[in-house]
Amino acid sequence: MKKMMVLIGNYGSGKSELALNFAFRAAERGERTELLDLDMVNTYFRLTERGKQVQMKEIRLVSPNFANSGIETLSLPAEVASAFAMDWDTVIFDVGGDAVGSTALGRYHEDFLALEEGALEVLNVVNIRRPLAGTVEKVIRLQEEMQIHSRLKITGMINNTNLAEVTGPDELRDGYEIIREVSRKTGVPVKYTSGKAALLEQFLSEGHDPKYIGEPLPIDIYMRRDWNSWIASLPEKRPQQLEYL
Repeated sequence: MKKMMVLIGNYGSGKSELALNFAFRAAERGERTELLDLDMVNTYFRLTERGKQVQMKEIRLVSPNFANSGIETLSLPAEVASAFAMDWDTVIFDVGGDAVGSTALGRYHEDFLALEEGALEVLNVVNIRRPLAGTVEKVIRLQEEMQIHSRLKITGMINNTNLAEVTGPDELRDGYEIIREVSRKTGVPVKYTSGKAALLEQFLSEGHDPKYIGEPLPIDIYMRRDWNSWIASLPEKRPQQLEYL
C-alpha cells in the first residue's frame, strides 16, 4: 500500500529537516520514494537546496516552479499529480503551515480522499520555540487553521522543539509539556518526538509519559549549513533571542 506523509507546521518548525530524514530512511529501506516541496512561503530553507543529496538516495524531488531562480512568486508544478498517479511506496509532502501553503495542498483534497484507508498521515510539526506555537492556545489555533485551509484532518503531532545549533535539553522537555496539553485538549495524538540522538536519549531517560512521546525519532541534520549562516548573522547567539524569531 502506498504511504503518504504530509508534514505541516508553522514557519521554522523544522518540516524540511524532518521531510529529508523520513525520505532518506524510506529510501534506505528500499522503498520507491517521492519528496514534494510545497512550501510556498519559506524560500530560504528549501528542500531544493539539497537536490544532489536527494538524487544520490534515488529519491524523486518535486519543487515549486522557479525554485533556486531568485524569483519569489512560486507556482506548483504539474508533477505534483505524480504523487497520486505513479506507483510510489512512500510519498512525503513538505508543506508551508500558513494559509498560502495549506491552501496549496487543499487543491488535492479529492486525490487524498481517494487513498486507501490508513495510507495517509497528516502530521503537525510543532516547535514551541517559534512565536506562533509558543503556548497551548497558539498551537491549537494554528492547528485548526491549517486543517481548514488544507482541507485535511491532522492525524498526529511531532514534538520537534529546537533552537537550531543552540538546542539544549529544555527544548524537548518544554515542548513535551505544551504538546501533552494540546493532545489532551484536542485528542490529536503525539506520533513522534524528534531530535539529535544524544538529546533525545537524555529526554527519554527522564521517565516522561510514553503516550505523549510517541515514537522516538533521532534525526540527522542536513540543513546545518544554512542554519549556521543564519545564526552567525545574529549579534549574539542566545536562546532568549532565538526564541522570538
